[in-house]
Amino acid sequence: MTTAAAQPRPCAEPAPRVIAVVGNPNTGKSTLFNALTGLRQKTGNYPGVTVEKHTGTAELPCGEVTLVDVPGTYSLAAQSPDEMVAVDVLAGAYEDIGRPDAVLAVVDATNLRRNLYLVSQVLEQGLPVVVALNMVDAAEKRGIRIDARRLGELLHATVVPTVASKGVGLETLRQALDAAVLHGTPAEISILPELRAAARDLAEALRDRGIAISDYAVERALIDQGGYAERRLLQRAGEALRERLAAVREAVGQGKPLSAVEARARYDWINRVVSEVERRTEARPGLSDRIDRIVSHPFLGSLLFVLVMGLVFQAVFSWATPLMDWIDGLTGALADTIHAVLPPGALASLLADGVVAGVGSVVIFLPQILILYAFIILLEDTGYMARAAFLMDRLMRWCGLSGQSFIPMLSSFACAVPGIMATRVIPDRRDRLATILAAPFMTCSARLPVYALLIAAFVPRQTWLGGWVNLQGLVLLGLYLLGILGGILTAWLLKRTLLRGPTPTFLMELPPYRIPSLRSMGLRLWDRARIFLRRAGTIIFTVAVVIWALAYFPRPSAVHDRFEAQRHAVAALPETLRAARLRELDHAEAAAYLEQSYLGRMGRAVAPLFAPLGWDWKVSAAVIAGFPAREVVIAVLGTIYAVGSEVDETSEALAARLAAATWPDGRPVFTLPMVLGMLVFYAFCLQCAATVVTIGRETNHWGWPAFAWTYMTSLGYLGALLTYQLGSRLT
Repeated sequence: MTTAAAQPRPCAEPAPRVIAVVGNPNTGKSTLFNALTGLRQKTGNYPGVTVEKHTGTAELPCGEVTLVDVPGTYSLAAQSPDEMVAVDVLAGAYEDIGRPDAVLAVVDATNLRRNLYLVSQVLEQGLPVVVALNMVDAAEKRGIRIDARRLGELLHATVVPTVASKGVGLETLRQALDAAVLHGTPAEISILPELRAAARDLAEALRDRGIAISDYAVERALIDQGGYAERRLLQRAGEALRERLAAVREAVGQGKPLSAVEARARYDWINRVVSEVERRTEARPGLSDRIDRIVSHPFLGSLLFVLVMGLVFQAVFSWATPLMDWIDGLTGALADTIHAVLPPGALASLLADGVVAGVGSVVIFLPQILILYAFIILLEDTGYMARAAFLMDRLMRWCGLSGQSFIPMLSSFACAVPGIMATRVIPDRRDRLATILAAPFMTCSARLPVYALLIAAFVPRQTWLGGWVNLQGLVLLGLYLLGILGGILTAWLLKRTLLRGPTPTFLMELPPYRIPSLRSMGLRLWDRARIFLRRAGTIIFTVAVVIWALAYFPRPSAVHDRFEAQRHAVAALPETLRAARLRELDHAEAAAYLEQSYLGRMGRAVAPLFAPLGWDWKVSAAVIAGFPAREVVIAVLGTIYAVGSEVDETSEALAARLAAATWPDGRPVFTLPMVLGMLVFYAFCLQCAATVVTIGRETNHWGWPAFAWTYMTSLGYLGALLTYQLGSRLT
């Protein structure tokens, strides 16, 4: 280790101190951040953008400091709001963070030359810098030796060799960070001093006009012509500034693009540094190279990918089921306990059917989310995710997306919520939005209860090829394919209309294979769980309670009096008959109350709108009640048809009641065309509050979930309309 600062002196009165953690992707930055902060982390959003802000508290010799984990980037040449966050954090543009007291730059020791590009830009920020030379063990296995002391002298910074996944060098790193925040000195490096001077003059002129802007933000706008930094500067200062930017570029670059001038100057400096500190010896092909021969093989790699994705799909779809059933059983038992302890009435129903059911509708998604993210983190940390994205890139490009969209789309077959959250790995904003809006079309597990009930009850049990092929299975397969087609066509349309733009060049570094840190995985999973429960849970819970209120109120006394009289009438029956009859009366009373409730009235009010689909008011009310989560439609149908809310998709009694349902003129409600149309509606309609909320949170704008809900509901309505009308004419 080398230290450009003096030795730590006795601590003064503690003051809030901030250290920004920066680095390229795949350098182990998150692992190092987790190792330093542990469970003392917070996750929020930077103001004005959807980029998550990860902060944590680290214990240093002189006390606690706040670490800010800046999004991974290869340089400070920002092309998106996500990348601009790094520039803004270093410039102190966020009031809640302020200007950092020091910077921790995490560097991959196996690729020093590439990593030093970002480091050289960080060194120009006028802040004390500590460099964590990470993964030195992997570098040594590749025959790479780096003189850390000499590197620190050339960078005018502290350099600490580390292996974050194994905790190597962490104590030395804490001491270096402690010295940096107490009395570290800024690095004195300027790659293009004439550009820096011109940017400073222009920034001062803008500040005189009342435009708060840092020198470096102006410098980036000058260098990255057409980039996000320039666009943002012009938005704040006006288009009149464009001519002055062009004049400064011409004067400094002398006719050459400043981006090219900067790149050449930085790499000249980097090459001089690397030539002094790095020594390489010939290394034999390692395990990583042998694995890549299989993973990158056209046939074997594709076969392995199918197997891995099948495992992920199976895990999210099936492994979570026992935990989800346990949560469902626990909430059901808790609701039954409340009903047993409290007298019948609004309070008991609110707690059991509103609060407990609302909480359960949120928590029940947690096993799927955690299992999915465990696999995503595992695949990312081992280095396989980058290879998988490359394999699927060609398949996804024809609809305007890149290979990075495949994993979120696949994940959405289990649940769209974690699938949408998984789009954070997509750097391009257009691609990310298109994937987010296409993901809800994938047939999630919440649709299956509705599919199972309607298909089993109304699709004929017709088989072919000795029973190996059956019509019910083909209908279910068709619904899955319909969802896939809807998602693909949606992405294709969006990339050619609202999100028009070229499909970005898909460039991704293939990191070496690594053994992930279980501690880091656990911390990230814990963070994902907290985010989901806090963000999605509050709104979903609120919606669930509102739906309960609509279904519970009002409670007409006439309904109560009518059924009380019937209960008195059966009091003389034998015990066995009386119990069954009382249960029937309870179900019938619940159905009568629901019919008179605000939800029932809403179902009647919108019934004319859905009549062309073959739906009566009962089906319409069930669909409205199912907005928080599709799977509650079964329970609502059970209540409406006086079978009981405890039914599930296998209930023969509910299937029989649906088959017997008729219009006032005696025509059956649930005909095969109507059922097929209803299945198409559920294949397309965005009827899930969790998904709507997640889209809003991930896009940081409620216009997108409103668009998604309107678009998908309209598509579902039209699909159901065509299916019912055409089917009715053909049968």
